[in-house]
Amino acid sequence: MPAIHVENLTKKFHDFVAVDNVSFEIQSGEIFGLLGPNGAGKTTTISMLSTMQKPTSGTATVNGCDVLTDEDGVRKSIGIVFQDQSLDEELTAYENMDFHGRLYRIPRTEREERISKLLTLVELDERKDDLVKTFSGGMRRRLEIARGLLHRPKVLFLDEPTLGLDPQTRNHLWAYIEQLNEEMGITIILTTHYMDEADRLCDRIAIIDRGRIIAMDTSQNLKSTIGGDVITIQTPDSALISSKIEAPWVERIEEHDGYVTINLHNAETHLSEIVTLLNRNGIEITSISVRKPTLEDVFLHYTGKTIREGEADGKETMRMFHRASRR
Repeated sequence: MPAIHVENLTKKFHDFVAVDNVSFEIQSGEIFGLLGPNGAGKTTTISMLSTMQKPTSGTATVNGCDVLTDEDGVRKSIGIVFQDQSLDEELTAYENMDFHGRLYRIPRTEREERISKLLTLVELDERKDDLVKTFSGGMRRRLEIARGLLHRPKVLFLDEPTLGLDPQTRNHLWAYIEQLNEEMGITIILTTHYMDEADRLCDRIAIIDRGRIIAMDTSQNLKSTIGGDVITIQTPDSALISSKIEAPWVERIEEHDGYVTINLHNAETHLSEIVTLLNRNGIEITSISVRKPTLEDVFLHYTGKTIREGEADGKETMRMFHRASRR
C-alpha cells in the first residue's frame, strides 16, 4: 500500500482553481518533491493532504486514511513543518517539544525520552533550556523538524523547509532530512522552488505549475527527456537560429529571452559545426556554453518560462487567490 495516494484532487476558491485535478502516489520511505514557483499550488496540496483544507473534488489517502472521512487517522499519521514558523518564541526548545507531546498524549516518561533523543539528533540538546527567540533561523527549522517527529509519524510534510536560510544552513538541513529518511524510514513529501534542493533530496519530483502537475519522474529521467547535453547561445539574432540549424543530431531548439538552447547528444562533437554554421550565416554570437540539462531546463521546456518568471506569475496568482478567498 502506498504511503500517499492522490487521485484527481482539486481545490477551488470560487472561480479560482488553486489545485487542478492532480494525481500521484508516494511509496513508503520515499522522499517526494513538489517543485514549482510560489503560487503554483504546492502548499494548497499539502494543506489538503494534512486535512487543513477540504478538497473541492477528488480523493486522497495518507497512510491508508481518507483525508475526508478519517481526519483523525490522517493527523495521527503525519508530522508537519509549516512554511511559516509555528514555534512559541517565549518558550524554551524543551518546552515547545513538551507541549507538543502533551497534545498527542504521549506518556511523561516516554515523552521525556523522545525529546532528549530528538534534540540530540538535531544538535540542540545543549540549547534545550534556551528561549526559542534566541535561536537562529536554521536552529528554529531543526527544532520544528524534531517537534514534527515527536509522535513518530509515518509521513512528514515539509513545506519550503529551507526558505530564507543561508546556503550553509540549507546544506546542513538537507543532511538532517536525508538522515531522517535513511535511519527512520519516514516518508517525506516536501515542497520547494529550489532546483538544487529537489535535485539532491528527492527520489521523485512532480513539477507543478498553475495548479497542475506537468511532469513527474526521477530528476535524472526528467533531465534525460530533453536531451543529453545543452548548448546555450546568447545572440541578438536568436529568432534566426532555429531555421539555420537543421541536423539529425539536434533534438530540440528553443529560443527564450535572447538565448537559444539546443538539446543534443555529444555536444562537444558538434559545437564547432554549430559555430561555423552560424558564422557562415552572419549570426552574431555574444556567448556560448555547454552543460548537462538541469531541472531549470526541464521547467522551461514544459512551461515555456523559467521558474523565476513563474515566481512573477505566482504573485499575480496569489492576488487572484486572495480576491477569491474574500468572496
